[in-house]
Amino acid sequence: MGTLAFADVLASVREPGTSRFSAANIASALGLQFQDLAALAGVHRNTLRTHPESPRLQIALRDLMRVLSAAAVVQPDTERAFFMVKNEPIPAFRHKTILQLVQEGRADDAIDYLESVSAGFAG
Repeated sequence: MGTLAFADVLASVREPGTSRFSAANIASALGLQFQDLAALAGVHRNTLRTHPESPRLQIALRDLMRVLSAAAVVQPDTERAFFMVKNEPIPAFRHKTILQLVQEGRADDAIDYLESVSAGFAG
């Protein structure tokens, strides 16, 4: 993905012909296994394929994309932003990753952290 603009990433993860996110496209973009994305969303992995319209799944995907949007402000290189979200431990959150925060339902905390980093504060 490299320096692909976040707007392009957002467009690429949309379910064609709908106003919802594609779990398969998001998993592919982030390099996640279906079971890992399902765990993040708190749904069974088959839900990603058989019920992509699931409100619980769509809310989790929306939160994930909100966090990725905030990460893109901190790190405009898409690959680096995705790596940061998936792998970078954050000392202020007991060394959890941003992805782990999203899985815990703490997307707003993750966004607050990313906004503080983009404003020049260190976490």
